Amino acid sequence: MFDIANPFEDFIYVGLVSSLALLLTYFTMFKSGMARMRFKVPAPSHEGPEEYVRHVRAHQNTIEHLAMYLPGMWLFAFAVDPLWAAGIGVIWPVARLFYALGYYKGADSRRLPLYISMPVVYTFLLGAPIGFVVKLT
Repeated sequence: MFDIANPFEDFIYVGLVSSLALLLTYFTMFKSGMARMRFKVPAPSHEGPEEYVRHVRAHQNTIEHLAMYLPGMWLFAFAVDPLWAAGIGVIWPVARLFYALGYYKGADSRRLPLYISMPVVYTFLLGAPIGFVVKLT
């Protein structure tokens, strides 16, 4: 339960998982930037060989999902339980790493990790408001 003396202690694991997700996002950004240099694609263009575009899309898709995942996980942690949020949440950065690595190889290789990461986001986006409504009663 929530400890008034140390209110952040319950959220250490959510913080660690959040940090892991942000590091993953940085990794995809780094790989995208390296691909830009390797394929000599001048900024701000995103036109280039398919392999380059897959690197950029892996990063952009990760950012798009991060915008729902990260606040969703924190809301779920407050509304339901921080340990459950971290336990469920750790699946997302792992799956998204495999998503990016698969996407770098070919577009079809990203599908399974995408299908594994999406239920995590759905759980947070649906579970948090349900948890808050339950707390109202």
